[in-house]
Amino acid sequence: MGLSNTARAQPEPDPDTAAPAARGRGRPRKRPEERDDGNRRQAVLRAAARLFRQQGFAATSTRDIAAAAGMQSGSPFYHFESKHALLGAVMLEGMERALAAQARAMQRAEDDGEPIDERAALRVLVRNHLEVLLGPESDFIPVMLYEWRSLSEAQRRDINALRRDYEAVWNPVLEALHAQGLLRGDVRLARLMIFGALNWAVQWFDPARRATLDALTDAALDLFLQERA
Repeated sequence: MGLSNTARAQPEPDPDTAAPAARGRGRPRKRPEERDDGNRRQAVLRAAARLFRQQGFAATSTRDIAAAAGMQSGSPFYHFESKHALLGAVMLEGMERALAAQARAMQRAEDDGEPIDERAALRVLVRNHLEVLLGPESDFIPVMLYEWRSLSEAQRRDINALRRDYEAVWNPVLEALHAQGLLRGDVRLARLMIFGALNWAVQWFDPARRATLDALTDAALDLFLQERA
C-alpha cells in the first residue's frame, strides 16, 4: 500500500548500495549489504509486513519501508526489484514461517512421549495457527489475508503451493474426527469454515482486553467439535 502504480522512478544513488571505489590488489572489501545481506533482507521484510498490515499496501511507500528498516530510501531495491515483489516476498515468508512453526508444534506434541489423539492434534494445530496470526511478529499472514488481490497470478501460485502444504497436515486429522462422528458435515467445507473463523480473529483480537490464545483455542474446539457419545 505505498506506490499504487507498478512503474517506479529509478532510485537515487544510495551510499548503502553504491559500488565501492576501485582498489588495488587483494580481495575488495565487501559492501555493507553483502556483509549482512540476510539480516538486512529480513529487516526489510519485517518492516514491510508491519506497514502493509497497518497502513495497507497502496498507502505504504518504499521510503516508508526503508525508514522503518533503518535504511536509506533506495536500499530495499537491493533486495527486491519492486514493491509488488516485496509484497509477494512478505507473503511467502509468512507461509514459510507458518509451515515451520506448525512442524515444530506437531513435533513437540509427539516428543512429549504419549501418543495424541485426533482431538489433541487439532488443538495443537489450532493453537499454533492462532499463534501465527496473533503472536509475536504476526504481521505476515494478516497481510496475506488483506492484500491477496494485489498479487500477480504467478505470485499466487507460489503462495498457494505453500498453503496446500500447510493445510495438508490438517486434512487427515479432520478426516479422522469426521469418521469418529466428532466433526459433522463435509470435511473440506469444515476445513474452510475453521480457517475462516480462526483467520477472522485478526480483526477483533486484542491481547489487552480479550482471552488468551489458550482460551481461544479451547473455545474454537468447543465450537467445531462434537462431544463424544
